[in-house]
Amino acid sequence: MTPASSYNEDTVRARILLFLLLFCPALSSAAILKIAVDAPIHPITAEYIVRTIERADREGASLVIMSLNTPGGLDSSMRQIIEKIVNARTPIAAYVAPSGARAASAGFFIGIACDIFAMAPGTNTGAAHPVGLSITGQAMDKTMEDKVTHDAASYIKTLAEKRGRNMGMAEDAVRKSLSYTEQEALKGGLIDIVARSDRDIIEAFDGKRLKRFNGEETTLSLKKEPVIPIPMSFRQQFLLTISNPNLAYILLMIGLLGLYFEFAHPGAILPGVLGGICLLLAVFSFQILPINYVGLMLILLAIVLFVLEVKVHSYGMLSLGGITAMVIGSVMLINSPIPELRPSLRVIIPMALGISMILIFLVYLVVRAHARRAFTGKEGMVGELGIAQTDLNPSGKVFVHGEIWEAEAAEPVARGEKVRVVAVLDTLKVRVRKA
Repeated sequence: MTPASSYNEDTVRARILLFLLLFCPALSSAAILKIAVDAPIHPITAEYIVRTIERADREGASLVIMSLNTPGGLDSSMRQIIEKIVNARTPIAAYVAPSGARAASAGFFIGIACDIFAMAPGTNTGAAHPVGLSITGQAMDKTMEDKVTHDAASYIKTLAEKRGRNMGMAEDAVRKSLSYTEQEALKGGLIDIVARSDRDIIEAFDGKRLKRFNGEETTLSLKKEPVIPIPMSFRQQFLLTISNPNLAYILLMIGLLGLYFEFAHPGAILPGVLGGICLLLAVFSFQILPINYVGLMLILLAIVLFVLEVKVHSYGMLSLGGITAMVIGSVMLINSPIPELRPSLRVIIPMALGISMILIFLVYLVVRAHARRAFTGKEGMVGELGIAQTDLNPSGKVFVHGEIWEAEAAEPVARGEKVRVVAVLDTLKVRVRKA
């Protein structure tokens, strides 16, 4: 059989299996569900994992294989996932894959909590020391950090004990931030198997008795079961995308720029609508990301300084202060010990400077419009040059702007001399002076 024909048969088989899964739910029972978590642990990935486990319990799946490649994430989301894992009727296997992947911090906790913990060659796990942030985004003090560390160490020891794993190594990963290769974890009793693929896990545990978290035992029957990939829903993929810290920061900047433009030019509508949408999406992302509120206030202060530049003649000092506040606030905005939950400086600096330049340009246009001399109405007459049609001593007639006006002057003006309008007294009379 040629590789092409094999590929075609595998494709047809996969489509038939997907059709049966979607339209014949009764036939999907006792299947093996597989999910891939290649992102930090936060509410979106937690929802993805929890709903897959609920589906597995509802449909009577034989096993859930959770492919992990995560740097860690939020404690609250991690505990939500672990609570679902230890109470699930379906056995859960955590598989750190592919080669080069890691299950660090929160990912390590999740792996320890699973019924089966496997790693692919060339992977690592551990480095689970908790790093807490205060409401301002700053690191916690020593006393609070010790409390959080003791709590995390007790939690990992409980999970390791219940799963029959090496409690000492698990605790060291928390207290000492140790990380282990797949071979170190296997020899130390942290994981159950080093597997090159899902099939290795299935073959190794088929027919094995497994002790669950509640003490009950179950025998796995896996070899003949189909492996069904469960992708994220469109909604979850969209929310996962906008939770990217770089995109969240860009949405915030676009939102503020849109609202500023709407306030500066009322009635434009479109900038205000787009700005409001972007701001709401940014607020959603900030519920996931660790926000430094001092940084956020500095960004808002920058917007205020740009607005004040229109009202106050500061000779650019307010604009300079706005740029400084915008850049510093942007750098401070998202403070996370996990690089994947921080926006890149390569995004922050150009974006902050670019938005600042745009705002300064808009302020310049407003200031120039306010300073521009009027060309119509009474205000448009002021400053116009004309010629005295009669002697002005102090009153007479002048020819200005293509018309003859009654005029008065503070000093005598001879007929034929050039005059300049200094004020419009009423609809038919102006005050002039010698040009």
